[in-house]
Amino acid sequence: MERLWKNTIPYWDDSFIEADEKEPRKPTITAYESGSECAVIIFPGGGYAMRAEHEGKAYAEWLQSIGITSFVVDYRVAPYKHPAELSDAMRAVRYVRHFADKYGIDKNKIAVMGSSAGGHLAASVSVHYDKDIYKGTDKIDKEDCKPDATILCYPVIDMFEYRHDGSRQNLIGAKPFHEDKELMSLHKQVTRETPPAFIWHTAEDSTVPVENSLLYAGALSEAQIPFELHIYPYGHHGLGLAKAMPHVAQWAPSLENWLRLIEFI
Repeated sequence: MERLWKNTIPYWDDSFIEADEKEPRKPTITAYESGSECAVIIFPGGGYAMRAEHEGKAYAEWLQSIGITSFVVDYRVAPYKHPAELSDAMRAVRYVRHFADKYGIDKNKIAVMGSSAGGHLAASVSVHYDKDIYKGTDKIDKEDCKPDATILCYPVIDMFEYRHDGSRQNLIGAKPFHEDKELMSLHKQVTRETPPAFIWHTAEDSTVPVENSLLYAGALSEAQIPFELHIYPYGHHGLGLAKAMPHVAQWAPSLENWLRLIEFI
């Protein structure tokens, strides 16, 4: 485990440190090495309130088992709000690209992956990579933060009709401005330069409606960006690897095949 930021941390707020914390919980990145040329950077879900281990470490260990190097990012969540989380995501991509030689990674084979709110963060860095979110702090920040591919597991995408209330409130506040909702409704930000994506969701997800994935896939289609979309009929929100639901668990080998298709592995 390494700290994402060595010195200055953009949008850091000492008032958020709990009185009983011996050391502030600063953003970190943990490598799960396998010797592969490609890398997958994982943002666990948790409604921008926490980070779920079964959508972080569990994914990383699975990727490692099939020979893919991955990194799990402990990014900032509430009480932090946008753009702290996006600065951490951008920094993570830049970090992996900067240390590509150390890990034996091809700089052009770096994917981002996230579930639920973590999927929102993965999609955020995929569409907002060209924004000046924070001022560079060191040589790592000179690297490009555009991912080469995006992996979205039942992602939060929309901040309007199909929103997840908790994620929206934790990210942009209880009464967000219209322009902030537009900016963070990520299907509205897709362009012809957006990375290709692998997306999966369940149709009966009652926490984050399946329309979130459909909206993002539709935007990619309109922009003529390649994508693979899997919608499974049954299954609740937050399934992760879905080992207890074999039909849904097909997403993992499908992802492996997709990574081969796009020549990551």
